[in-house]
This record gives sequence, structure tokens and C-alpha cells, in this order.
Amino acid sequence: MNEGVEWGMHTCVNLSWMPGEALPAKKLAAFYELPTAYLNKQLQALTRAGILSSTSGPKGGFQLARPTDRITLLDIVVAIDGPDEAFRCTEILKAGPGADPREDYRTTCLISQAMRQAELVYRRELAARTIADIVADVERQFPRSPESTRAWFANLKS
Repeated sequence: MNEGVEWGMHTCVNLSWMPGEALPAKKLAAFYELPTAYLNKQLQALTRAGILSSTSGPKGGFQLARPTDRITLLDIVVAIDGPDEAFRCTEILKAGPGADPREDYRTTCLISQAMRQAELVYRRELAARTIADIVADVERQFPRSPESTRAWFANLKS
């Protein structure tokens, strides 16, 4: 999985604590000491997916485009990594002894079936969790996070 997925999820959590405020990619990247250009690519992907909105100009930046309870972890994964399955059956069984080159081994290969089943479980879990869920968990375990995040960005602006 692209490391940008992790960056995007953390950025969405941080933006949830900055309602109504657009933050530039440079400041969002500085929070975790990430390369700005690379984070910006992830933020643009999230914007194209309707997860973030962006505003250009001197007071521009990124902010959440919809409520955190309507942004699933799967939304972020798909926005950044794309909709393709993680496992791609290349049908190597076609090259094995006694293989039938006309057979679609993606449907009969037990390894392919097992990997598809795992992918479905994985995607269901990601679709069932929202940024709001993560925010609530963070606030429960680390109650100072929202305040310290806002303070960090406020101090950076000065």
C-alpha cells in the first residue's frame, strides 16, 4: 500500500480539528516532516475524490469537503491507491504441467479465491470505519490531540 494512504488518513484527522480553515500543503507536510510535493499529490487525489476541497491563493489550502462520518478509510485508500485489487492473479497455472490454456484460472485457482476473499474482508473493514471513528478513538486515548494540533498550526502561522 502506498505510504500516501497513511499520510492522507492522518491529514484528514488533523483537518477535522481545523474546521473551516484551509491549510496549505506545505504546512500540512511540515506537521509530520513529509515532503511537500509528495503529500500535495495525495491531497490532490483526495480532492479529486471529493474528500477534500482546495482553494488557491495566498489564503488557500485544503480542508475537508464532507463530514468525517461520511469519509471511510476505504474512500481514502481508493482515492490514493486506486480501485484495483491488491492481489492480481496472473494465472501462472496456465504454464504448469497439464494446464488447459483456455481455462480461466482466476475463477478456479484456490489461491486466487483465497486472496479475493481476504481482499473482500479487508475492504469491508475499511468501508465500515470512518475518519469520525478514528477521530473519536484518538480523542478518547489522547484527549489533548485536537488542542495540541490546533496550537501547532497556530504557532506555525506566526
